[in-house]
Amino acid sequence: MTSLDPHQPFELEIAVCPDDIDLLDHVNNVIYLRWVQDAAVAHWVAAANDEEKAALLWVVVRHEIDYKRPATAADVVIARTWVGEADQRTFERHTEIIRKRDNKLLARARTLWRPIDAVSRHPIAVDEQVYQRFSSNHASS
Repeated sequence: MTSLDPHQPFELEIAVCPDDIDLLDHVNNVIYLRWVQDAAVAHWVAAANDEEKAALLWVVVRHEIDYKRPATAADVVIARTWVGEADQRTFERHTEIIRKRDNKLLARARTLWRPIDAVSRHPIAVDEQVYQRFSSNHASS
């Protein structure tokens, strides 16, 4: 049994670290992508059952990100993520990075993920249960 509905947005709080800051005194763009990935992984771990976690791993096949505002050294951000549309081989995920203190949108991302078999490490089509639970095509009403 899982403790989280995968169709509901999932939030991960992240404190900006000194190593996240670049020469322009704000969070480097690459760090935003790390946060997108960290939020997706945390959501999967929280929402997937033990059998799913043992059988599947996920790899990114595409990132699209729009940077809206910079984050700085003193910031704490919220990475909010939710599942999007999917077929049985490619799963869309959306993520927003929001500054906690003022709720300002810092970045928005759309990522495509591919499920792979945890043992063979080859791409696979997921079963109907995973497909329905982790895509908005089948979101609960």
